[in-house]
Amino acid sequence: MRAWLQHHRLSFAQTLARLAGAPFATLLNTLAIGAALALPLGGYCLLVNLEPLSRNLSAEPELSVFLASDAAKSDATAIEAQLKATAGVSGVRFVGRDAALAELKRTPGMAEVIATLRQNPLPDAFVVTLAGTDAALSDRLEQQFKTLPKVSHVQADSAWVKRLDALLRLGRATVALLGVLLGLVLVAVTFNTIRLQILTQNDEIELCRLIGATRAYIRRPFFYLGSLLGLLGGLAAIALALGTIAWINRDLAQLGVLFGSEFRLQFLSLREMAAALAGALTLGWIGAYMSVSEHLREIEPS
Repeated sequence: MRAWLQHHRLSFAQTLARLAGAPFATLLNTLAIGAALALPLGGYCLLVNLEPLSRNLSAEPELSVFLASDAAKSDATAIEAQLKATAGVSGVRFVGRDAALAELKRTPGMAEVIATLRQNPLPDAFVVTLAGTDAALSDRLEQQFKTLPKVSHVQADSAWVKRLDALLRLGRATVALLGVLLGLVLVAVTFNTIRLQILTQNDEIELCRLIGATRAYIRRPFFYLGSLLGLLGGLAAIALALGTIAWINRDLAQLGVLFGSEFRLQFLSLREMAAALAGALTLGWIGAYMSVSEHLREIEPS
């Protein structure tokens, strides 16, 4: 047990010395791995910031029925009765033009714009809540309401929320695929790096096999090398992702001044960064395992 622990300590120390002895090669390998991992990591961070926005938006199936500008109160009353009597409608809410303008004024940055208007440009409207989420029902009622007298426009309010959800699902699939592909790049970079290191120590490895060294004994130093390369690449990826987020937030702050918004991208949590480092370390270990195993099969064809 003592000899096993001593060899682990020796292998780890030799790996650190090997990396420090070739700083330029270590830096290039670290940047290559970090750049490969930073893309899916940055994409994941962007999705994490957008998903709460989607969850906070109401996805309840609704239709907004806008009345014509010349619609009288009696017209609005008649339309409301027709809307409530329509099959598939669970609720109808009237939104007057004055109430809509007051609500719009509370939007950051809009009060100054509205103050320049000579008259209220907003129409009266009804918000119609549908009884189901069936897209066919929404489309049918939208077409039906457009034919009502004194109705100028009908809009499906939840349609764009559903489109955002669909885009987020596509984004998650894209980030997952990108993570798998660039994870393979990390394994390939580690494989080739370890392969070159093995070739420089080929005589030493064969000698160790002749005097009875086990496969685990031979593999151990290379496992440390691959794992450390993966870990360094993971740290570089996190640094690149955090730097990119900070850069984007600087521009978002300038836009926020113009639009009255305080939206900022949130940084990765400590748990997410730890998971990214663990994944990078594991991929580096896999690359080292594949490289050493391939070499051992070549020198022991039997």
